[in-house]
Amino acid sequence: MRLHDLYPAEGVNKKSKRVGRGIGSGHGKTSTRGHKGQNARSGGGVRPGFEGGQMPLYRRIPKRGFNNIFKKEISVVNVEDLNVFEENTKVTPELLIEKGIIKKVKDGVKVLGNGDLKVKVDVQANAFSKSAQEKIEALGGKAEVI
Repeated sequence: MRLHDLYPAEGVNKKSKRVGRGIGSGHGKTSTRGHKGQNARSGGGVRPGFEGGQMPLYRRIPKRGFNNIFKKEISVVNVEDLNVFEENTKVTPELLIEKGIIKKVKDGVKVLGNGDLKVKVDVQANAFSKSAQEKIEALGGKAEVI
């Protein structure tokens, strides 16, 4: 086999439909748009979700609850997740992302007191639960609010 013997698999390269190229092409005159009507016009057609004047689905289904647009999304870290660090490490949000403990810092990081802490670490976060702060300070570490 040589380079010039290569060709795409059958049915992969489909020629595009060329419309408005004369009567003999089969796609001439109205260019596959039919006669008159909304879809025959340039810029014609309807918006996505339009159901011909019928009450659209997004208005038919019931809406529930309250969507707070000012809600803060806080990344949560449990105390037991901090055991991956070595003694006397200064744990910052950037370091938590680097280690893969959290995916990204949205509106801050909060450390919760779930699990047991076995290493002494200095933690910098936006918020701490009371139990998390006690567990960090019990081992001689610092819980610093940034």
